[in-house]
Amino acid sequence: MVFYENSKTIGNTLVKSLILKRSVAVDGHITSVSLEDAFWGALKEIADAQHETLSNMVTEIDRTRQQGSNLSSAIRLFVLDWMRLGDNRLHELRKIRNRKNQPHRLKSLIA
Repeated sequence: MVFYENSKTIGNTLVKSLILKRSVAVDGHITSVSLEDAFWGALKEIADAQHETLSNMVTEIDRTRQQGSNLSSAIRLFVLDWMRLGDNRLHELRKIRNRKNQPHRLKSLIA
């Protein structure tokens, strides 16, 4: 039987957790985030599309997340917004919100 770092037993069945802890540098400090493979993969794709390092992208998400929210949740919301709005629309929304300087959930994630 293979044991995974992120595994647990449900009844008599050993299952691999869908959420994995991953280490990433945020503003020069190593921290861990707990993300599903789909969100981690999407975040890497977004970073590649922006010609940005994963570390810089996560640092920016961390810098702009809402007070009191955890980094893993902020990353999930960022990925969701990206997928819903796309690169160009997200960029336009960022410009509009910065001009108006109005608080909004998306502004805190993508400003």
